[in-house]
Amino acid sequence: MDPIFTEEQLNRMSRDDMLSLVKIMQGHYQKQKEALEKQETRIQLLEEKTKELEFLNAMLSDRLTLAQRKRFGASSEKYADGYTQLDLFNEAEQEADPNAPEPDLEEAHPSSYKRKKRSGKKEKDLSSFETTEVIEYKLTGADRYCPDCNTKYKVVTKETVKRLKFVPARFEVVEEVTFVYSCPKCGAMKRPEKTPSLLKGSVATPSLVSGIMNAKYVNGMPLARQEREFARYDLNLSTKTMANWIIQCADRYLQPLYALMKEELLRSKYLHGDETRIQVIDEPDQKGSTQNWMWVYLTDEYSGSPRMVLFQYERTRAGYHPVEFLGDQFEGYFTCDGYQAYHSLPERITVTGCMAHARRRFDEALTVLKKDFTKEQLKETTAYQAMARIGMLYKIEEMIRDKSPEERYEERQKQAKPLLEAFFEWLHTLEDSVDR
Repeated sequence: MDPIFTEEQLNRMSRDDMLSLVKIMQGHYQKQKEALEKQETRIQLLEEKTKELEFLNAMLSDRLTLAQRKRFGASSEKYADGYTQLDLFNEAEQEADPNAPEPDLEEAHPSSYKRKKRSGKKEKDLSSFETTEVIEYKLTGADRYCPDCNTKYKVVTKETVKRLKFVPARFEVVEEVTFVYSCPKCGAMKRPEKTPSLLKGSVATPSLVSGIMNAKYVNGMPLARQEREFARYDLNLSTKTMANWIIQCADRYLQPLYALMKEELLRSKYLHGDETRIQVIDEPDQKGSTQNWMWVYLTDEYSGSPRMVLFQYERTRAGYHPVEFLGDQFEGYFTCDGYQAYHSLPERITVTGCMAHARRRFDEALTVLKKDFTKEQLKETTAYQAMARIGMLYKIEEMIRDKSPEERYEERQKQAKPLLEAFFEWLHTLEDSVDR
């Protein structure tokens, strides 16, 4: 860069000119310094913004990973090495094995009573399905005679193979004819008692409505799709008609059954409870995007009552819903997650924590870490160590499942309690390192 002033020009400058030049240079330097400071401040802000965006991107990536697992992964969670997660989207490709042997009918539909097979002898009764068709392959005409000696063949044995055939659904019309009687002498009229119809003035029958309910609530087939399926059989059943049948039959026949089941459930000594979001279309006085709630209560093999699952629909997640459902009758243990509403239940109900909910966050953390960690690195993480500790508790439960309640209690006190106390003590040591 060429100098602004030559050496000769500088030598000719007076003292006042030199002072003016220094002042100009100082002002210019100050402006450059201020500009540089602004530039550094801007760079610092951009770096902080970049870090913030990187954190947000990582968080969204983790949420996407968990959402994909929740949507496409296995519904059951893994708690020990050797368990693999199933991707429901490509379940057929994952499970297919061209070399696997084809099951015979006894394997596909085993009979209720199964005799012990003798070594080398195949079970004659392959299935409890009724054989409705027999196809016989026999020689006819000239084929019945030996071409060498012209002697007629004799049957020496029969080879029988059974195959399973699917018969598509079909509809039948049941016609009810009621004979009306009259006394020839006095004219008195009488008609016999007949079986009441499922719904007055309707063509619906128990088998038809139960089939519609099963398709919708068990197989997940919407009524509109069922309407199209029925149309292929030349049957005109509208979505609205089927919806009416479902609601009427639920109110008339299933609601009393639900009430009886609830009485049995409330008499049990041990319950599970949970709640999940559900979106209801056309709910009065609310937007279509509003989240409603399905509260779930169930018994298990330790409840001392028949096993069942009861659903209770509510529009909110308020804590008074489980209080109202359980009422004054239930007295026992209630296992749930950490939602505070459950901990406001009456004192006669002992609220116990659900280990499946407690371990779920560790499982989710492990799912996210798997993207960037090796298997050896994962074993050093807090999430993996927590899962391993909880897995030992699950193994104990698996080993004592078939024991009596007294034996299970004794084994839990001896094996599970020390492990659980050590687990909680280990968690407390991590409190200072957890961001809150």
